[in-house]
Amino acid sequence: MKWNNKFNYPKSSRSIEDGLRKYLFGEEKLPSVTSILQATKSDEDKAALENWKQRVGAQQANKIKIEASNRGTSMHSYIEDFLRGRINESFFESNEQYKNMAKEIIDKGIKGKLEEIYGMETTLYYPEKYAGTADMVCVYQGQEAIIDFKQANKPKKVDYIQDYFLQLGAYTLAHNVVYKTNITSGVILLCTVDNLFQDFKIQGVELLMYQNLFLGRVKKFNEIINK
Repeated sequence: MKWNNKFNYPKSSRSIEDGLRKYLFGEEKLPSVTSILQATKSDEDKAALENWKQRVGAQQANKIKIEASNRGTSMHSYIEDFLRGRINESFFESNEQYKNMAKEIIDKGIKGKLEEIYGMETTLYYPEKYAGTADMVCVYQGQEAIIDFKQANKPKKVDYIQDYFLQLGAYTLAHNVVYKTNITSGVILLCTVDNLFQDFKIQGVELLMYQNLFLGRVKKFNEIINK
């Protein structure tokens, strides 16, 4: 794989306002993709989350959330360091959970499939609408693609990761609008805490559907905010 600085990705800063993450581009403040998805969850999804919190208890739910966040951050960092050549494969010798998860994603999702990297932890934005951070913009299995790395406590079914696909829709659409590209592929590379690797790919018409669905969520978000 090789690095290619084909695109000039912007630098931005982030802030939290009224519980919403916003990206700052000069004078412009854009809501984050994740904040939009969080604010526009269906009543069914909100109820399911609340039921889970009540079932495990608020303290335990918060502990699980923090542990997952820390594990995901560490896993992302190791994957990025590996791809940047900052570490060699000997880092897999230690038995820390997030490193084992990173190894699964690298061995099964990256090696032999990732051809070119345009950017990692890349800030993308759709002017006047939203912004977010994509884990990787690249050429993957012969196609320009945006990839997100995910970790989970248990295996995922497609029905349970619709927000992941909406994220990919948001990122690919923003990239295509700003950089005049034609990215038609989005990929999720996921590993569970038990080291089960899963990959999910949306492309073509299906990706276009998620782009449009995300724009619908942006509209709903603005309606909520304006109230």
